[in-house]
Amino acid sequence: MKRIAAFLLLIAFSVAWSMPANAQRENRSIGENSREAKQAAKQQQRYSKKQAKRQRKAMKKYQKAQRKATKRQRRRRT
Repeated sequence: MKRIAAFLLLIAFSVAWSMPANAQRENRSIGENSREAKQAAKQQQRYSKKQAKRQRKAMKKYQKAQRKATKRQRRRRT
């Protein structure tokens, strides 16, 4: 019985020491980093889309103001 327990412990330790802890952490972090990278890319895409929308809105507002200004100038001339 003691031999079997010792043998099982030996196997468990050999498996644990076969892969260093840093490598285990790196493997986990690779998956996590790819997930984080996807999330960051998605967030950046949302931000740029929102900025583009703001810019379009500001451009429309500017164009509308320009049209109104030209109408006022025409009315004053006549």
